[in-house]
Amino acid sequence: MLFPLDAVVFPFIGEVNLSGSILVVFLVCILAVICFEFVNGFHDTANAVATVIYTKALKPVIAVPWSGFWNFMGVLLGGVSVAMGILKLVPLNELMLLPVEVGACMVLAVLLASIVWNLGTWYLGIPCSSSHTMIGAMIGASLGFTWYYGGRGVNWHQAEEIGLSLVLSPLIGFGLAVLLMMFLKHIVKSKQLFHIPRGENDRPPILIRLLLITTCTLVSFFHGSNDGQKGVGLLMLIMIAFLPVKFAVNHSVPEAKILASLNQTEAVLNRNSADNPGGSRVFLSLDSAIGETRAELNGKHITENHEAYKFRQLIQKVNSGIEAIKTNKDFKLRHGDEAILSDASLELGKVTDFAPIWVIATISVSLGLGTMIGWKRIVVTIGEKIGNEHLSYAQGATAEIVAATTIGLSTGFGLPVSTTHVLSSGIAGAMVASGGTKNLNNGTLKNIAIAWVLTLPVAIVLALGLFMFFHLFI
Repeated sequence: MLFPLDAVVFPFIGEVNLSGSILVVFLVCILAVICFEFVNGFHDTANAVATVIYTKALKPVIAVPWSGFWNFMGVLLGGVSVAMGILKLVPLNELMLLPVEVGACMVLAVLLASIVWNLGTWYLGIPCSSSHTMIGAMIGASLGFTWYYGGRGVNWHQAEEIGLSLVLSPLIGFGLAVLLMMFLKHIVKSKQLFHIPRGENDRPPILIRLLLITTCTLVSFFHGSNDGQKGVGLLMLIMIAFLPVKFAVNHSVPEAKILASLNQTEAVLNRNSADNPGGSRVFLSLDSAIGETRAELNGKHITENHEAYKFRQLIQKVNSGIEAIKTNKDFKLRHGDEAILSDASLELGKVTDFAPIWVIATISVSLGLGTMIGWKRIVVTIGEKIGNEHLSYAQGATAEIVAATTIGLSTGFGLPVSTTHVLSSGIAGAMVASGGTKNLNNGTLKNIAIAWVLTLPVAIVLALGLFMFFHLFI
C-alpha cells in the first residue's frame, strides 16, 4: 500500500474525521451529487432510448432498463479521463490547503446550480445539456473562489478545450447525420428501412429492429463512458475537498510501482541528457522533481492535508516534465525510450487520476434510476417534436450511429460532450436529409437553441452567487 489508512468507519469511505456540522454538509453533498446524476438520467440517458421507443423497436419497459444497464457498463469500463478533465477546471490543489468549509462552499454551489437549472429545463421538456450546466457551475464557483482567495482560479486552457468540444460536437453530429442519411437514401434504397411506424403494433422487421437496438446500446454505453464520468468527477471533487488525506492520491498503488516508474524515467534522462544539451533546463527540472518525489515517498505517511497536497503536486510535476519531453520535437530520444516514458507516465497518473469502484457504481445506479423514473418528457421531445413527422427507422438509426460515434471518440480524447445536443442535432440532420428544412419543427429547435445559449451563463451566475452566499456562513 502507498500510505496506510486508518480503520474503516463508513463503508467504502473509511474513517471520516469531520466535525458534526461539516459531516452533515459532507453527507448533503454526496446526496446532492446523487440527485444531480438522477436528474441527469431524466435529461441525457433518456436520449439514448428515445429513438428505439419511437420506432417501436422496444417497449419502454424493456428499453429503459436495457439502456440503464449499458450506461452502467459504460461508466464501469470507460476509464476516468473525462472525469479528471472535469476536475482540472477547478483550483483543486489550492482548495486542499484551505479549511474544509471552503471546499464545502464550492461543492454545494456547483451541485445546487446544476440541479436547479437541470430540473427547470426538464420540467419544460427542453433537452438541455447537463454537461453545459455542470461546466458552467464549476466555472462560476471557481470565479467565486478566486474572488476571495486569489490563486490560479479557473483553468481557462482546460475550459477552452472543453468549450470547443461542446460547441463543435453538435455541428459535427448534424453534418454526419445528413451525410449518412443521404448515403442510405441513395445506396440502400430499402422501403422497410425508411418506413414510418403507424400505430402501436407497427413494429420494424427483425433485422431493422436489431439494428435499432444495437444503436441504442452503443449510445447508452458511450453515454455512460462520457456523461457518467462527469458525475464521477463531481463525486471525486467532494471526496478530495472534504477528505484530501484519503482521496487526493490513490492509496492502492504500491510504493514499488511508483519507485519503479521514477527510476525508469531517471534512467531515460541519464541516457539522453548528453544528446539534448538544449533541453538541460527541462531535464534538470524533471530530475529534481523525481528526487523530491522519491524523498517524499520513502518512509512517510500522509496524515495532513498539506502532505497530500505536496505529494499530489510532485507526481503531477513529474508527469508534466515527461509530457514536455515527449511533445518537444527538438528532443531526440534513443530508440524505445519514448515508450518507457509513456509507460512510466501512465503508472504515475494512476496515483492522481483515479476513482474507487464504489464511486463509479454510485453514479451508474443514480443514472439508471433517473432514466427509469423521468424519461418520458425528454423522449417525447426527441421523438416527436424536433421534426414535423414521426421518426422513420433510418432516421432513428442514423441519429444514434452518429451520436455513438461522436461520444465514443470524445471519450477516447478525454473530452466531455453533450449527449443531448449531439443526438438532437443528429435527428435534425436526418430530418433535413429526408425532406429539407421544412421537416424541422422550428419552435422546438428554437427552445433547444435558447437553452443551449443560456445554460452556460446562467449556470456560471447561479454558482457564483451560491458560492458567495454560502461563503457568508464560514
